[in-house]
Amino acid sequence: MIVAGLGCRKGTSAEAVLSALDAACIEAGISRESVTALATGEIKRHEPGIVDLATKLGLPMHILDERALKQAENRTKTVSKHSLAQTATPSLSEAAALALAGETSELIVPRLIANGATCALARSKDHP
Repeated sequence: MIVAGLGCRKGTSAEAVLSALDAACIEAGISRESVTALATGEIKRHEPGIVDLATKLGLPMHILDERALKQAENRTKTVSKHSLAQTATPSLSEAAALALAGETSELIVPRLIANGATCALARSKDHP
């Protein structure tokens, strides 16, 4: 299972979020079709670019609460002052990907920024 954790500036388009996802997949050396789920935090629940992307790709979108993000925080690699101020998490995209992928998951691509959006990829060690 590979999870894409997503974040973005308010009002970022689905195309911009897709460009961040594609850049992360290229960095990981995987196809976009390898991604099995999308994840973000409660603060981005209604962000049109993220919601529209999940629909466009036909992937489940998981909204994680602050508790789940905090539990994954110690495994994140990036520290963003903006993310800390908005979400109390060093990297929303990394924490979301790790939290959804499970307690033994690992980042395969740390937070990558493209066109106002962020994407991090995590792989579950528990699921193929």
